[in-house]
Amino acid sequence: SSSSLPCNFLRLRFLASPVDLAVDQYRESSLLLSHLSIQNMAENGEEKLLAVARHIAKTLGHNESMADDILQIFSTFDGRFSREKLSEDQPSEDGSGGVAALERALNSLDSQISRFVASDQPIWSDPADSAAFLDSIDELVNLTREWSHASSEKPIGACLSRADDMMQQAMFRIEEEFRSLMDHGAESFPEEDDVDDGEEDCDDSQIPVAQPLTDYDLIIDALSSATINDLHEITKRMLAAGFGKSCSHVYSGSRREFLEESMSRLGLQKLSIEDVHKMQWQELEDEIDRWIKAANVALRILFPSERRLCDRVFFGFSSAADLSFMEVCRGSTIQLLNFADAVAIGSRSPERLFKVLDVFETMRDLMVEFESVFSDQFCLVLRNEAVTIWKRLGEAVRGIFMELENLIRRDPAKAAVPGGGLHPITRYVMNYLRAACRSRQTLEQVFEESNGVPSKDSTLLTVQMSWIMELLESNLEVKSKVYKDPALSYVFLMNNGRYIVQKVRDGELGVLLGEDWIRKHNAKVKQYHMSYQRSSWNKMIGLLKVDNSAAGMNGLGKTMKEKLKEFNMQFDEVCKAHSTWVVFDEQMREELRTSLARLLLPAYGKFIGRFQNLGDIGKNADRYIKYGVEDIEARVNELFKGTTTARK
Repeated sequence: SSSSLPCNFLRLRFLASPVDLAVDQYRESSLLLSHLSIQNMAENGEEKLLAVARHIAKTLGHNESMADDILQIFSTFDGRFSREKLSEDQPSEDGSGGVAALERALNSLDSQISRFVASDQPIWSDPADSAAFLDSIDELVNLTREWSHASSEKPIGACLSRADDMMQQAMFRIEEEFRSLMDHGAESFPEEDDVDDGEEDCDDSQIPVAQPLTDYDLIIDALSSATINDLHEITKRMLAAGFGKSCSHVYSGSRREFLEESMSRLGLQKLSIEDVHKMQWQELEDEIDRWIKAANVALRILFPSERRLCDRVFFGFSSAADLSFMEVCRGSTIQLLNFADAVAIGSRSPERLFKVLDVFETMRDLMVEFESVFSDQFCLVLRNEAVTIWKRLGEAVRGIFMELENLIRRDPAKAAVPGGGLHPITRYVMNYLRAACRSRQTLEQVFEESNGVPSKDSTLLTVQMSWIMELLESNLEVKSKVYKDPALSYVFLMNNGRYIVQKVRDGELGVLLGEDWIRKHNAKVKQYHMSYQRSSWNKMIGLLKVDNSAAGMNGLGKTMKEKLKEFNMQFDEVCKAHSTWVVFDEQMREELRTSLARLLLPAYGKFIGRFQNLGDIGKNADRYIKYGVEDIEARVNELFKGTTTARK
């Protein structure tokens, strides 16, 4: 009967020698299995059949190896006795059958993985080897997951510990393969030229950089599609095995070197904030130019290219992709931001305005790229830092204008400008403001971001410019007091006022200040003109007026002789002095001469005409008349030519 059959076999095995048992093993197993198979076919109980087969293997086997051989015999006898079904751990009362199956699987995988781990050749040099290696890792990952629920059982836990050791070895080797593909995958690509000036360094040619720059709308493919696919397959295994951080570390380390080399080839140095502050201004200006180029290439070409490459390698693993991208770009981004920050917190000297504006505008224009490229959670710190430094640059611009105000206030009023000419502070401030207003839109943005409150009809920039103009005019008023001759002080104010109006009218500064401002200051210049004329010439004109109440012809003649004598003396003195004064603007100079001629010539002509008609005195008038009308006009036309010093 079926119930007694196993016992009979068991009794026979006790009587047989170990050698006989080994020889008869196959015969016994086959006979038993045939009997069981026929019976179970009738009863249609496959599970019972498998259970009995496992029991037979356990009973007949002296050790685990013999039991395994019996199971192998069963699997070749009947298709229903597959190794997978017979190796299950359910029927083993103590779990030893499951442990054996797990150990057999580990032994098989250990053999495969060890062969690849010990290989001296790159595994990915042979597609068949790389595929087999990946399959082995997949099997090991799946096996570990399948048995993880029983890890608390000591035998299975030991097997899983062994599986972890095998996984460590496999990951160590696949990490080397990953690094090799990263480092050498681009070598099949043509070497890309320098973005900067085309200068090549053969010693530094191992890491490819961007192609010659003609347009920012391009993406660099640093690795071939085949290499990227291989990297992606490795990435999937490393993340599945719990080695995502190692994978990200290797990836970011390799790509970080690429970026650092690219930044270096763009001419950007690794400078600390202290290094930047110690640089001479000319040197810093050159460094700012290189920084602007590097920042544009990095944010518009290099970083987006790295983002795309990272997304392809880590496809399906967005968190790992974001982390890896941040690690790749963080160093280069901080290098760019630190330089901009050093510029922002550096000297507020007015001559630095224009380069600080260049850095501000570059950061402003790249904000879109900062937002799009660094949009994930890991890059939030970099994105926020970029915004902070950009605003800090705006504060620096406003601070520079405050320093300009202080410069105007502190400019001393000690030495007078020769001939009442143009003061250096006027030339400096007006040319400075004109140059600054070429960036009017940027400056308006900078001042609108301050906490100031604009007036009803003016922007904050307009308020700022008006205030600087007011400071300049007040400073010039103080400087005009240095001249002892009031007439010369008016010439000084006239010259500087005319220059200010011209510089305002001919550029963006006029748009800011408006036509009303220009009209008011033109009127102010005319007032200086009238004040000059009144202080220098009105007294002289008064000498040419004849009082008809003078007693008799002789009394009138005597008075006119005295007045003419005084006129000649004053005219000589004024012409001698005023001919050394300077009026830099040719139109204003002609206006002054014309105005004086209209004032002086008719009065003088009338005076000497009357003097010549005074009877006997008039007959000798030539003895007293030093200048004819034409002579007076000629002398007037010699005014305001200035000395060589005054004209500078």
